[in-house]
Amino acid sequence: MNKLTMMLGATVVLLAGCEEFEGMSSPNSQVLKNVPEEVLALAGPGQPLDALRKNPVDGCYEYQHVGPVETTFLPLRTANGNPICTAVAS
Repeated sequence: MNKLTMMLGATVVLLAGCEEFEGMSSPNSQVLKNVPEEVLALAGPGQPLDALRKNPVDGCYEYQHVGPVETTFLPLRTANGNPICTAVAS
């Protein structure tokens, strides 16, 4: 009986880690459907432009980088290396 209780408790704890927390969303839900043409024209070479988002904190555009270990968003930059940003609404 004690082993069964421990196994059920461990199962509940492990499954709780799979739950999506409030306020968190998957990276794909943040991807922009319509990116302004000006942003696409400014973007430097070597950056995939199929999954872009705008960071709400600083107003800068980011592209989705799919690496061998993780998928993350990196700043979208011009050919000169400058980030592409907009004004942040207050």
